[in-house]
Amino acid sequence: MKKTSKLMLVGVLAVSFGFASQAKAQMKVGTIDMQKVFTAYYKTRDAEDKLKEAQRAYKDELDQRMDVYKKNLDTINKLNDEMNKPELSGASKDQKAQERDTKIAETKGLEKEITDFRQTREKQIQDQLKRMRDGIVDEIMKVVNDQVRTQNYDLVFDKSGFSANNIIPVVIYSKDTMDFSEPVISKLNANRPPPSAAASPVGRNSAVPAPTNTPATMTKPGSFPTPHKPR
Repeated sequence: MKKTSKLMLVGVLAVSFGFASQAKAQMKVGTIDMQKVFTAYYKTRDAEDKLKEAQRAYKDELDQRMDVYKKNLDTINKLNDEMNKPELSGASKDQKAQERDTKIAETKGLEKEITDFRQTREKQIQDQLKRMRDGIVDEIMKVVNDQVRTQNYDLVFDKSGFSANNIIPVVIYSKDTMDFSEPVISKLNANRPPPSAAASPVGRNSAVPAPTNTPATMTKPGSFPTPHKPR
């Protein structure tokens, strides 16, 4: 009786292992380099150009306000120097003091204007950045999901992802044949418009420097840089 039970147990285990091996053999696993796909998508590069243009316009407007602010400070200092001249009459000193106080009040108002301008424009750039990032990621994911359904993948890993410590890659090793990044990139760029001679001067091939202390590129989904205040 005991021998029969052992034989039955061995049979059950053999069947179980057989099903497990069969399920493992049928599972189709794929990998994709999402950072590579994100960077290669033409809309990502177009978005970078628009972001650079917005940052440059922001810096230009801020510089204009800062120039006025610096000129006001120079005027205030100059009036203070003139008021300290011993040969200046009392009436002239009073007039200079009135001009200085008016300029100080104007400069304080300009300080608030600059602060409000910075906060408003930086939020606008951050919102623009988020809209572009979310839109691009959504478009990429639609193509990825179509590819997953078409190729009947059971499991897909992002090769560009990192573990919680941001040091060790999530995918330590995978065969090149498992990667389907290129088909996704090709499909995303299939409707890319031809380059135009009348394109914006802030194009990918134009050497437009990024504003000081502001991000110039969007490198990968979910980790876009946040705009900083220009100095």
